[in-house]
Amino acid sequence: MQFGLLGAGFGQFGCQEKLKQNPLQHLFEVYVQVNKEAEHNEDLKQAARNFFRQLEQHESEAVSLWQQFREITVDEYQHIYKRLGVHFDIYSGESFHQDQAQEVVQQLQSRGLLKTSEKGTGVVDLSSTGDMSSVCTVLRSDGTTLYITRDLAAAIDRTEKYCFDEMIYVTDKSQANHFHQLFQILLAMGHSWADRCRHVPFGLVRGMKTRSGEVVFLEDVLDEARDRMLHNMNQAKTTKEMDDPKDTAEKVGISALIVQDFKGPLQSDYTFDWDRMLQAQGDTGVFLQYTHARLCSITQSALCSYDEVLHQSAQDLQPKHLVNFLLKLCVLFFKCQQARLRLFSGACSVLANGMRILGVTPVEKM
Repeated sequence: MQFGLLGAGFGQFGCQEKLKQNPLQHLFEVYVQVNKEAEHNEDLKQAARNFFRQLEQHESEAVSLWQQFREITVDEYQHIYKRLGVHFDIYSGESFHQDQAQEVVQQLQSRGLLKTSEKGTGVVDLSSTGDMSSVCTVLRSDGTTLYITRDLAAAIDRTEKYCFDEMIYVTDKSQANHFHQLFQILLAMGHSWADRCRHVPFGLVRGMKTRSGEVVFLEDVLDEARDRMLHNMNQAKTTKEMDDPKDTAEKVGISALIVQDFKGPLQSDYTFDWDRMLQAQGDTGVFLQYTHARLCSITQSALCSYDEVLHQSAQDLQPKHLVNFLLKLCVLFFKCQQARLRLFSGACSVLANGMRILGVTPVEKM
């Protein structure tokens, strides 16, 4: 229904030129405007219902607009996901299963699971006693499907297509009841594999603001994390010289975001704090990266190639390179024996691998 509002609202408030310039921002603006207008405009609500019905009936104009919105937004998502080091093999939502959703309705009917409520909607009784005290609506009174109807169809299609060992749904915790009902209905339909479906809920981020305003887009957060980190690096006296400071700031900023988001229980809400998140000490992603970079520096300096030093001395005919190398080697022998080096190297390796598993790209200088 929300897309029905967006589709109907774009005709009134949308602009193709703005859509090309900044797709997500413009669609968001239209979405906010049409929702505000629909609060006191019954005609607009009806237009939204009509648009959604047109989508379900595959009317070309509505489908064409939906496809346009989908293509430009997926392109934007891919750009942002790439910054996070995330890749999806397939982009496929429940909206692709409208036709199969009607088949699900027929299956529910044939199994005697589909009931008609007093309002004329199609419902499934989920109460343990069969007294309709707990129902799930799967069909509107006008015959159009709902999110859960299409999700039922999507789940059935995915098990046939992928023969999965486990299917994990990751959404915010407000959808916990939706997935509880989804799995219940699938089991009632005789799909025992629904026991292998899991919902992983995540909480809300409170207090997140960027310098540009209240409404927060992920790309703006990533940009600001990078810019703040670059500023901190420029101010720090210990920052090493590097080929691309902006790229390093991007990686460290993203790691700070990821660590702040992941260090507590996923389902818990937490308060976003820029200053705490970007601290170089404490339980932060910046501290992880700093430790990894320091370990890289220690092991690289300790394992400097003897051949390279000889080559450098031969090139500029300066024996100082070899002398300095030998003196460093003596110091390292006493300060950093082989066992210690292995400890550093091992710790560095575990840190790097652990960060990569979390989606964090380790940096070697910062």
